[in-house]
Amino acid sequence: MELVKPAFGLIFWMFVSFALILFLLKKFAWKPILEMLDEREKTISDALNSAQKAKEEMTALRAGNEKLLQEARNERDNLLKEAREAKEMIINEAKTKATEASDKILASARENISNEKMAAITELKNYVATLSIEIAEKVLKQELADPNKQKELVQTLLKDTKMN
Repeated sequence: MELVKPAFGLIFWMFVSFALILFLLKKFAWKPILEMLDEREKTISDALNSAQKAKEEMTALRAGNEKLLQEARNERDNLLKEAREAKEMIINEAKTKATEASDKILASARENISNEKMAAITELKNYVATLSIEIAEKVLKQELADPNKQKELVQTLLKDTKMN
């Protein structure tokens, strides 16, 4: 029954050490942790605010674009030829931007694929090298288990060394 019940001295010293650790943590670690959490909360809220501002700006830009589009439609009735030229210019610019964006995305995807391929090849080479070493170890252990074969190998290596 003594193994199940802890002694009073053990409980006392565990309590003292726990109180000491709690005091040290409160004294030195609690304040920096809270400051770090407050800082993190502030950066997150700042990021959310800037995202909200960007969203509002995009909405304003879209509204402005819609207004410009409506004005272009009204002018189309009066100046059909100029509106066609402006339309073609806008379409060409949009196509150019879309082509540039798709080229960037494709280049990024190709680079990612190439990087992943190289990583896979490297990992495969490392795995094959490890397997080769393990197989060579097993073959050498099996072949050199006999003392006669060990002596033959030593003699062969000595002969090769003398020739070089």
